[in-house]
Amino acid sequence: MLKVTAFIAGLLFGLGLLLAGMANPSKVLAFLDLAGAWDPSLALVMGGAIAVAIGPLTWARRHARSLLGAPMQFPAKRELDRRLIGGSLLFGIGWGIAGICPGPAVAILLTGHWQALVFMVAMLGGMLLFTALENRRGR
Repeated sequence: MLKVTAFIAGLLFGLGLLLAGMANPSKVLAFLDLAGAWDPSLALVMGGAIAVAIGPLTWARRHARSLLGAPMQFPAKRELDRRLIGGSLLFGIGWGIAGICPGPAVAILLTGHWQALVFMVAMLGGMLLFTALENRRGR
């Protein structure tokens, strides 16, 4: 049941990204272009997503288990550090250059655009590099 629920949630997430225009790199880049032809519509999408998420997150913080019985898992670490700030900057720079972030990239990949494939390969390469550096750091 957990896998079916995860599939449905992922499907809804992907459809929401497509409907909101988050899978359109030119729309995302227009949102990020504060000094030019700024398109604020994605700010409304993000605000709507936050508003919808507040209720379930409030409920989740008060319970140890999900409705399907899985344990709730929230980050234990709350402080800002160099790694979090550096990763956030790297993510933001990549988002600004490509106009794509990981969720929409999966949705765009299904359209057959070669740019999405390049983005996904680069993203997976970055994840492999991070894993290798973390393993080396742990030794």
